[in-house]
Amino acid sequence: MTEKTVALLVAAGQGSRAGGDIPKQFRLIGGKPVLAHAVDALARHPAIDDIVLVVGAGQESAAREALAGRPVAAIIQGADSRRGSVRAGLEHIASSGGAAHVLIHDAARPFIPDAVIDRLLCALADAPGAIPALPVADTLVRNENSLAGDVVDRDGLSRVQTPQAFHFDMILSAHRAWDSAREATDDAQILRHCGGDIILVAGDERLEKLTYAEDFLRAEARLRAVRSTRTGMGYDVHRLAANEELWLCGIRVPHERGLAGHSDADVAIHALVDALLGALAEGDIGSHFPPSDPQWRGVASSRFLEYAAERVAKRDGIIEHVDLTLICEAPKIGPYRQAMRSRIAEILGLSLDRVSVKATTTERLGFAGRREGIAAQAVATLSLPALF
Repeated sequence: MTEKTVALLVAAGQGSRAGGDIPKQFRLIGGKPVLAHAVDALARHPAIDDIVLVVGAGQESAAREALAGRPVAAIIQGADSRRGSVRAGLEHIASSGGAAHVLIHDAARPFIPDAVIDRLLCALADAPGAIPALPVADTLVRNENSLAGDVVDRDGLSRVQTPQAFHFDMILSAHRAWDSAREATDDAQILRHCGGDIILVAGDERLEKLTYAEDFLRAEARLRAVRSTRTGMGYDVHRLAANEELWLCGIRVPHERGLAGHSDADVAIHALVDALLGALAEGDIGSHFPPSDPQWRGVASSRFLEYAAERVAKRDGIIEHVDLTLICEAPKIGPYRQAMRSRIAEILGLSLDRVSVKATTTERLGFAGRREGIAAQAVATLSLPALF
């Protein structure tokens, strides 16, 4: 059997208690669907090899749209119950070669600390299952016809969370042996019923389940409170040459000469890519797209900008604003400014009011003043999470 670890993400519910007109896994938090938050958190952990997503009937297209191309090994249809949906996911994994370990997680818990996954997988060395849990801090009482009854001793009680980690073959066998007429509150219960030990590891408050409308408000507030602002700067210059096309901000500008370079030499986009990568502290455009690599010869620079935007998204970042300044004597930028802003906004998925394009001259000083080339400066402002 393969030694890989698979994350089984269950997102087949309707989430009616959360309110709204769409299932809660597709609602936005911090401008990103809940489902995408969960997939990103699982995908970034180096020990997780594949993600299998289970959705409700008719939800596959909505899931693909919410994930926006994020890599999942499969999206399959679940059942009417959570247990049935997990069973469907486990059977799919089995039919696709199996796994050594599986993490079963509810998409309604989208913020998954890496440390919790580490603790779960480490615990599997000593038991067939492991679950994250938190101590019960509040006083517990019995509800007796809406009156407070006896206090329940909370010693020895824990609040159970997901993801729950298992040896794959054992949790699959336990699900297959479970009485289909009964329902289980979680997968650990199913394994314990078959005699499997479950280790408790420390959970995390960030794994609290999104159930009610107020849970979403708290999640939004928490995201805002723990985000940091990053600013990156970029600068680039290319020489003007005959028999070249002039591309600026992804727009072809009519001119007697164009910019020379390995790609389409869009100096504005190159500066902006450097600004975005700089805000991420991930090097510069040359380190990601070396000019010595022939595959980038003549390529549209929009691909570089799309890549930079994907890097931001991979870090759960938000591009708050970009500001470009073109430095040249000619051509005149004014007639093309709005088209340039629109094209940059389109590539980055931003509203137009978050994109600034300006132009200036050097009063005929230097290479730009002599019309030998065009320079560009860019500033990008990002918001990045500091959750993990």
